[in-house]
Amino acid sequence: MKIYYYVHTGHRIGLDRFRRACTIIRSLGDIDITLLCSDFRIANEARHFGVDKAVGIDVVRNIPQIANHGDKLIFDSEEANPIMLEDMRKYFSTFIRISDKKDDVKADGEFLISPYLSGEGICNAVAVDDKYFENEEKTIELSYFFGDDDYEKDLEKNLDLIKDLEPDLLLGFYYFLDYEDFLKETFRNYHEFEEYDEVIKKSKILITASPQAVLESLASGAKPIYLQREDYTTDFLELFETLGVPTVKNYEKEQLIDIISSINNSDYSKMEQNGKKIACFIKENLTL
Repeated sequence: MKIYYYVHTGHRIGLDRFRRACTIIRSLGDIDITLLCSDFRIANEARHFGVDKAVGIDVVRNIPQIANHGDKLIFDSEEANPIMLEDMRKYFSTFIRISDKKDDVKADGEFLISPYLSGEGICNAVAVDDKYFENEEKTIELSYFFGDDDYEKDLEKNLDLIKDLEPDLLLGFYYFLDYEDFLKETFRNYHEFEEYDEVIKKSKILITASPQAVLESLASGAKPIYLQREDYTTDFLELFETLGVPTVKNYEKEQLIDIISSINNSDYSKMEQNGKKIACFIKENLTL
């Protein structure tokens, strides 16, 4: 009987779920677990995120080609329809699902990790690695991380949003080579993808369209500003409102400038350190 963790990744959806998956797997310590990614490229890079075993499987329907009936699965994706989810609950001896939706409901035969829900069989928590809670000197005044994916080059299309602010740019993972070259020429200061942790922890203010980066930045004691992309889920908006994180929609430059000018008066909440809580919940329900 083996343990698997499936996460939806790719050049059109970014790495937010992947970063969360790696955070959770690292928190589980030396448990023998295999990460299944829907993208082969990031699966090959997983060891750099502290995950020893990772396999690219292309699509969610390929999970049974790797896992066997009776194995255990942690599932982080919105790809599966209700029928597929029910099949998974029956196929796996333990099925733990991660959800970001406030109106979600825990089904029989599964366990749930959610920032909104609570109750029996549910872990009410947000996954952020403990390393972001360490006190780090803030040496970057303002940084901009659009996200790990920008297939349509929306960052370039909306450069006017941050043009006069001169932030440090953090490059994403799924950027085309020529696009990276353009961005490096456009921004005075830029940081490679591999510098992600350093930029997140050292930025005083982070403008980002990555929900996971918002949570990690807030945990580090910074003041994140969330940029809601049109092609991204809005599931995090209510959570960020609760945490006091301001949101910019439709690339409204005046709104962003107003937020930055009054950011010292913003009432940001303190992030809870939930790594051990999530790890205990998973281990308990995996009966480890």
